Formats: sequence, C-alpha cells, structure tokens
Amino acid sequence: MAVKKLVELASTIRSKNAGVNSITFDIIFSNPDNYEKVKKSGMLNKKTIARLFGIPEERIVSFVEFDPANAIKFTIRRVRPSGSPGESDIFGSQQYAPLLDLEIEVDDTTE
Repeated sequence: MAVKKLVELASTIRSKNAGVNSITFDIIFSNPDNYEKVKKSGMLNKKTIARLFGIPEERIVSFVEFDPANAIKFTIRRVRPSGSPGESDIFGSQQYAPLLDLEIEVDDTTE
C-alpha cells in the first residue's frame, strides 16, 4: 500500500453553491483507475468529511459516487444562508481546501 494525497489523484476538486442553503463539492478523476482506488480505499466518506470540515455528519445531506463521470460528489448544509450577515463565502467556492491534503491509502500493485 502507498499513501497519496487526494489532490494527487483527482483532476478537479471544487466547491460551489447549491442554492442559498447548501454547498456542493465535486471531486473528479480524469483517470478511472484513480477513481476506483479512492472508492476502494473507503477513506472518503461522510465520517471523514465531517472530521475534515469540523461539522456533524447530519450536515452532510448527500454523498454520491457517480461511476459514469468518475466523480464523487457531496453536499453540506450551510450554517447561514449565502450572502447573509456573518457568512464569509457567498459563492461557496473557497470551501474545498480541507480535501486537498486528505491522505488516501491506495493499492500500488497496479502501478
């Protein structure tokens, strides 16, 4: 087994608004092998996301592994609506950073 950071395996990691009350995250892999490695590792799940973002799992309203697109998508509920007083990221586009350094154990026998 080898350990790689998610940013080394995915081609796109991004976040954006999903309405005013939610932020959605996309992790897209250009290589189907990397997508399968991350899925099989089991290391990217609701529990990990909650830990990374310091939120309760109940705020994660969806988590989807979408095979046709080699993508993993999840959505979290905001504490405050987008654009409301005290809310710091109106577009939700700056929220993905905790995912970049997530370490994934991958089977390196296929490399």
